Amino acid sequence: MPSMIVISATAVPDHLRGALTRWLLEVTPELYIGTVSARVRDELWTSVTACTANGAAVLAYPAANEQGFTLRTTGSRRRTPIDFDGLTLMAFGKKSQEMANLF
Repeated sequence: MPSMIVISATAVPDHLRGALTRWLLEVTPELYIGTVSARVRDELWTSVTACTANGAAVLAYPAANEQGFTLRTTGSRRRTPIDFDGLTLMAFGKKSQEMANLF
């Protein structure tokens, strides 16, 4: 059964952006939305993880859990999803906390 997915891909190669736009709409730069099957979603995510060398990407899609969605991430980023008793929360890296203390 097809379901909606959202992919945010930052600093990824142009060929990956082209591949994503074959299946999804690029509604703003580096933000892709579409309705695809689980197989297509997993294949797209495999391509994203294989091509995200210095970039970063996040995939969100519906799931049967308390929040109603699941996140997958790849690449280096300052926000990391963590599991807290079944809820996904976002943790900020130490480097971003140090920058916040400067202000």
